[in-house]
Amino acid sequence: MAISSKPLLISIVGPTAVGKTDLAIRLARFFKTEIVSADSRQFYREMSIGTAKPSKDELSLVTHHFIDSHSISELYSAGAFGRDAIKKIGDLHGSNKIVIAVGGSGLYLKGIWEGFDDMPEIDPSIREKLNREFETRGQEPLLEELAKKDPAYFETVDRQNTQRVIRALEVIRGTGQPFSTFRKAVKTKMPYENLKIGLNMDREKLFDRINHRIDMMIEQGLFDEAERLHQFKEHNALQTVGYSEIYGYMDGEYDRDEAIRLLKRNSRRYAKRQLTWFRKYEDIHWFEPDQFDEIKVLIEEKLP
Repeated sequence: MAISSKPLLISIVGPTAVGKTDLAIRLARFFKTEIVSADSRQFYREMSIGTAKPSKDELSLVTHHFIDSHSISELYSAGAFGRDAIKKIGDLHGSNKIVIAVGGSGLYLKGIWEGFDDMPEIDPSIREKLNREFETRGQEPLLEELAKKDPAYFETVDRQNTQRVIRALEVIRGTGQPFSTFRKAVKTKMPYENLKIGLNMDREKLFDRINHRIDMMIEQGLFDEAERLHQFKEHNALQTVGYSEIYGYMDGEYDRDEAIRLLKRNSRRYAKRQLTWFRKYEDIHWFEPDQFDEIKVLIEEKLP
């Protein structure tokens, strides 16, 4: 295996509930380094139970970054995280030849692997207006506008992904330029070597772990946490698995038992989507969570 002279970023990826946090902490303690969280919701200090943050005991074992770093009332985009995280990783590499990133949010991990496009800051009111248009008129008028104003991006975008369509339109409306003009033609050369480690296990076992995790979250007060955050329920971070199902219950769409059923079902579906995302990357080395020694050997082989 080729050895790079660059410092090493180890990324621990995989589906929800597979054991990423445990492995990351074990590796960080063994290699005497720190952890960067690449989870799209663990930044928010008000969201703890539904985001499966590391416990206080786990956080005391290893220094973590981007856990409880922001308030849910702040806007914190994937692009902003990418810039901040790359800088933090560089700072940590000043005293550590290895830094560990961990998370299941593909877009946020992609940012620290490849960098982000240099997108302009857009007035948040533009996105709010686009969201209202989507709610009242549906997606078709948005797609028609995108096709007219940026046919190049329209040809490549996943047209079923409303968030991506809205993101492109907010940039177009905010700048008067096509969204595609801001996208990079080449990947950024990162200042560190990437080693991607994926965790997976037998699907039935994984689904059992997910169901058990949901039961534990409910015991810990997930419904109460969601209720406390109800005023922020339109925030992207809360329009996700673990919270949106509870808001459906709170809004009278179904009963509590149905909310729990949906929590478990949607969490299992989310795990499958995560695996589909990560399998696009041929350079991920896949292991089962208990293969610590094999993972450690792989890392040691990559050290300069």
